Amino acid sequence: MTSLLVTGGAGFIGSNFVHWALNNTDATVTVLDALTYAGNTANLGGLPEERFELVAGSVTNPGLVNELVEAHDAVVHFAAESHNDNSLEGPGVFIETNIVGTYHVLQAVRQFGKRLHHISTDEVYGDLELDDPAKFTAQTPYNPSSPYSASKAASDHLVRAWVRSFGVEATLSNCSNNYGPRQHIEKFIPRQITNLIDGIRPKLYGAGENVRDWIHVDDHNSAVWGILQKGRIGETYLIGADGEKNNKEVVELILQLMGRKPDDYDHVTDRPGHDLRYAIDSTKLREELGWEPQYTDFSEGLKDTITWYEENEAWWRPMKDTTEAKYAAKGQ
Repeated sequence: MTSLLVTGGAGFIGSNFVHWALNNTDATVTVLDALTYAGNTANLGGLPEERFELVAGSVTNPGLVNELVEAHDAVVHFAAESHNDNSLEGPGVFIETNIVGTYHVLQAVRQFGKRLHHISTDEVYGDLELDDPAKFTAQTPYNPSSPYSASKAASDHLVRAWVRSFGVEATLSNCSNNYGPRQHIEKFIPRQITNLIDGIRPKLYGAGENVRDWIHVDDHNSAVWGILQKGRIGETYLIGADGEKNNKEVVELILQLMGRKPDDYDHVTDRPGHDLRYAIDSTKLREELGWEPQYTDFSEGLKDTITWYEENEAWWRPMKDTTEAKYAAKGQ
């Protein structure tokens, strides 16, 4: 697969995938991104012009999607609205981008006979009890909790239906919470890091007992590449690195790594319908495709992430005041 179309490639995970692919393979990459607040052209700086192109546009534009899909060997579909809080305030754009946009991508790959890999989330499975020994697998029933996760669940179902009904050559992956460079500062880890850089105490939803299964974005993207190359058509692969931590542990570790006392944070109003625990069983991915995460020490990966935000203030500074004002209005 020498030419890739990456939808949503100016966002956090998508842009890191573009960097990963151009650094580790011979592929050429075209990014299609609507460049909303979460898409940032600075995420794609320094890439080789002879192997990379950025097209500003939306997956909800079928004419543009068709044109680009026809010209490439494969599509990696990251494009999505993805912030739970935003989905609670305005779910309509999540339906349009995540469901209707995926429909247009599917119709295009069907028409032109192209390979598709669809990026999803573990949030489609709902949540687990804190003391439940189980983890999510590809057989876990869907039980989404928010408009965001419901829209992603719907998009997953569309992909599977197009595989079965129309023979589309697609694979799917559901990944746990990503962290790493270029993540918008509305998200949990970069918000706490940038608060501390600004001398502001971190903010912790509720009691901080909610558990997330953290994976470094580069490990996610190496898995995506492996699935694109070797994954079985129609199969779903769960991507995780056995990184379960509750939010309180994460905040305390960030504080420790940044030279602050571990209890130097504030509790704020919890998110409505806040899922308790996510946990990924990635056995299928590891056994079938031989994938292994490289960032097995969460503390080391988090330290590298902190360093990136410290060294790239010009990247996140323009969004900081607006982001914090939105949280302040909600008491968070």
